[in-house]
Amino acid sequence: MVSIRVFVTQISGERLWGIDASLPPEVQIAINVNLLGFERKSASIVEAPFVFTVSFTPSVAQISIKGRAQTIGEENELNKIIEDYKNRKPPPPFIAQAISNAAVAEAIVIAKTIGVPPPIPPISIPEEQQKPRPDARYTA
Repeated sequence: MVSIRVFVTQISGERLWGIDASLPPEVQIAINVNLLGFERKSASIVEAPFVFTVSFTPSVAQISIKGRAQTIGEENELNKIIEDYKNRKPPPPFIAQAISNAAVAEAIVIAKTIGVPPPIPPISIPEEQQKPRPDARYTA
């Protein structure tokens, strides 16, 4: 089993919209996670430097978070991750998800501090809950 630890090494946030002007009524937020590679630290540890960015349209602000994701696991699991990276395959989703979870939490605090909408991912409703349910009333 693999475990991931995310270390933030740099945080920056800048409000580009004037503080006297109100923000536009509709702001689109794009989140991007870039893994910059994988480095073997030991037989059981692989590190991946990352850059997490939040972009706003129109350009009201920018947020950037840099760090390292440390993957700890068995040697054969880590070898597969590194081999897949060398073969230009996408990284395992659990690594990107761990980075996103940690970075979004930091980005929300930064957004609040600089007074812009937080980069909260949309909540999707499972299909089962979207379908109308039949009326479950019973009469005797």
